[in-house]
Amino acid sequence: MSEQRKAVVLISGGLDSLLAARVMQEQGIHVEGINFFTGFCVEGHTHAIRKRDQKKDKRNNALWVAEQLGIKLHIVDTVEEYKQVLINPKHGYGANLNPCLDCKVFMVRKAYEWIQAKGFDFIVTGEVIGQRPMSQRKETMPIVSGESGAEELLLRPLCAKNLPETLPERAGWVDREQLYGFSGRSRKPQMALAASLGIEDYAQPAGGCCFLTDESYAIKLKDLWRARGNRDYEMDDIMLLKVGRHLRPASHFKVIIAREEGEANFMQGYRKLYPHLKTLSHGGPFALVDGEIGDQDVELIARLVARYSQGRHADEVELSYTDLAGITRTLKVHPMQAHEIPKAWLI
Repeated sequence: MSEQRKAVVLISGGLDSLLAARVMQEQGIHVEGINFFTGFCVEGHTHAIRKRDQKKDKRNNALWVAEQLGIKLHIVDTVEEYKQVLINPKHGYGANLNPCLDCKVFMVRKAYEWIQAKGFDFIVTGEVIGQRPMSQRKETMPIVSGESGAEELLLRPLCAKNLPETLPERAGWVDREQLYGFSGRSRKPQMALAASLGIEDYAQPAGGCCFLTDESYAIKLKDLWRARGNRDYEMDDIMLLKVGRHLRPASHFKVIIAREEGEANFMQGYRKLYPHLKTLSHGGPFALVDGEIGDQDVELIARLVARYSQGRHADEVELSYTDLAGITRTLKVHPMQAHEIPKAWLI
């Protein structure tokens, strides 16, 4: 009997990577999945936090896909390494702060390092020519293969017939005739293939999976970099950019105001890291202050937070303010009115 070949599949949790893995399984390949955690993944995070999203599916789609396929999923923390991809992308950004081509090169490179360490034979992705404007074009496919170091050990089963043969095909590890030639942005061919394979439940095919493609998130991240004077970030920074209403009344600080109970509960986990406020006399939001502030800033911040409380029309709102030393004091302020909040404050 011939030796069973082993492939690692980049599992995002979407339909394409699910299909790519399944197509390999159909050819008798031993498949395991790999998922790289950068900190910018959309799925699950805000859905789990925000009360308004409580009816949405809370599953981690990458883990769910692995379960459906019956394969191991290796989740690799690349938060620190990924910083250089985001901060200095060789191939630039997409419409927002998404370094899609550099990101794909990075992930395939990490997968290539992984198969060398683990004794696997080749790498599989769910890429389809023409599906993504920046990273999945015919002219960028060789860039990913070459700059990652994977070269001919990178197989894209869903569009393989539109590309030159790879080593797994030439060596007979996989049958090229049983691969596909999908192209373009339409997901109908993938959905038809899923149906033919008996796959009925999968993540929304056209759903985005990265906060960096979101314009609102990108604006907040650019503001963070501008305020800090450099393009570095920590995990706490990028997590907090996903929640709350962000306002910058001055260049040296911003206020993050919870928009609902779920966000307030999440943000309270950071109360020992940031000065924070909460309303006492009326129902209202929890708020964090990011930056170095003086006593002259505290009243303005309190008035701003009061504006978003149930006491916005009251003459006076009572709040508590706790500084970084853990010292709490009570403030009584007149809520700021809508016309007093410049649009420039809203990030």
